[in-house]
Amino acid sequence: MILTGLLLILLALLGTPLFIIIAASALLGFYRSEVDLSVVTIEFYRIAEMPVLLAIPLFTFAGYLLSESKAPHRLVRVTRALLGWLPGGLAIVSLVACALFTAFTGASGVTIVALGALLYPALTQAGYRQDFGLGLVTTSGSLGLLFAPALPLILYAVIAQQLGIGNGITVDDMFLAGILPGLLMLTMLAGWCIWSSRNQPLSTFSWAETGAALREAAWELPLPVVVLGGVYSGYFAISEAAAVTAFYVLVVEVLIQREISLKDLPKIMREAMVLVGGILVILGMSLASTSYLIDAEVPTRLFEAVRTLVTDKITFLILLNLFLLILGTMLDIFSALVLMVPLLLPIALGYGIDPVHLGIIFLANMQIGYFTPPVGMNLFIASYRFNKPILQLYRATLPWFLILLLAVLIITYWPALSLTLVGRG
Repeated sequence: MILTGLLLILLALLGTPLFIIIAASALLGFYRSEVDLSVVTIEFYRIAEMPVLLAIPLFTFAGYLLSESKAPHRLVRVTRALLGWLPGGLAIVSLVACALFTAFTGASGVTIVALGALLYPALTQAGYRQDFGLGLVTTSGSLGLLFAPALPLILYAVIAQQLGIGNGITVDDMFLAGILPGLLMLTMLAGWCIWSSRNQPLSTFSWAETGAALREAAWELPLPVVVLGGVYSGYFAISEAAAVTAFYVLVVEVLIQREISLKDLPKIMREAMVLVGGILVILGMSLASTSYLIDAEVPTRLFEAVRTLVTDKITFLILLNLFLLILGTMLDIFSALVLMVPLLLPIALGYGIDPVHLGIIFLANMQIGYFTPPVGMNLFIASYRFNKPILQLYRATLPWFLILLLAVLIITYWPALSLTLVGRG
């Protein structure tokens, strides 16, 4: 068994696709338990029975359409017109724009590539230090992962539902739970922006520019209202909100704004669905793997082993934060979710941690794991995108990392921040 585990780890290090590793572990587990291997196919088919899963391809498609249009430019213009007169206004604009954009694309690397070319030169021209601009763009690329309709929030709820343990978790719960922690992170970083930019010259507020910017972005501005208002008012289910969002963005960017041609549409659809396909294949295989883990009582035995070493909730949370930070530097957030949530959730429940709170802790840690030295993914994306040495990115992101690490600790040890809006505090 140990030899098999080492072999699978070696295959993963050699670049074997993750879904193959997960499928192999499930097949080996069921084979050793003398269970018919057709159970893997049956478990995989379960993803077809999840109505909420329809939201993933639809929100992803909408995000890709927005990233290929000029919507990011319009978003930045609006926020700059509204906030540019504040100390650190352009920096705060960049934070808000990146957070909103990442919430819809669900991928921080896309945000760095799509908005970086616009925001980093603008920050430099406005007199901000080069390291400040690099740190801001690299860091804020992952900020939106706690805001609806980010795919990781949906995926966590789906995985938790399939485990069938703890109080029921819905996608709505996760959307609500992420609001205050996400705002805490934005507020703390905005405070750093104001402090760092206290000597910067301020731009004057212009009603004319604000009106022009609002008119230019008039078609995109209703999107958050449609998604959040529709879901929380009970008018839309999550999948219906995703369908409305995808249709609305398609009509606006292709037919009204005409920034995406019909001939480019198949390419964008293909790129979006390749990402979705990867997520669904990994999720399907993880359902089979999770089923084996539950049948073999692995989470229970793991909890008992952890309990002998860690006797209190606070120590467990400290170790959990350290583990997730390291995990975030090595795995993308989707792989980390499907691999680790089935193992961590039963253990966390044993220590009295609410599953919704665990989800926010998990995502908040993974969010900053993207730019945790030495191998955070966003560090290398930004280094390549801006043609800067990786050591300079380490130095540039350090203050932002420390601020967000403090925010993660607050989120971890103040459960009410995540649970109040959900009504579970």
